[in-house]
Amino acid sequence: MSVEIEDDYRPSEDEPFMNERQRIYFRRKLNQWKEDILKESRETLQHLADESQNHPDLADRASSETDRAIELRARDRQRKLISKIDAALKRLDDGSYGYCEETGDPISLKRLDARPIATLSIEAQERHERREKVYRDE
Repeated sequence: MSVEIEDDYRPSEDEPFMNERQRIYFRRKLNQWKEDILKESRETLQHLADESQNHPDLADRASSETDRAIELRARDRQRKLISKIDAALKRLDDGSYGYCEETGDPISLKRLDARPIATLSIEAQERHERREKVYRDE
């Protein structure tokens, strides 16, 4: 039996955590995000292909190469983001989505709505960042 959810549905603290409606909501959100990234990526690749002409002016060529390098770095970040989205979709499949990897506690719905690929609760994320800062400052 498949559950239908309305387009304006938002997960609520008043319902059981990670019920089927919430899982459908987050699956849609993740898939839409992934599709948007892939669409942007295709557009960027098309733009880079169109822009690959030789610029006779050295300054124009340097500017074009800088723009290209920035675009490629952005694409690389988005490629990594897609792998995080895919990992979140796998967690949805195996039932571990929405639970903190460190504590096993539920991650707040607000956090998941804002960052659907979150794997840590806010508290665990803050501890992680504090530890990172301590090691970075040494």
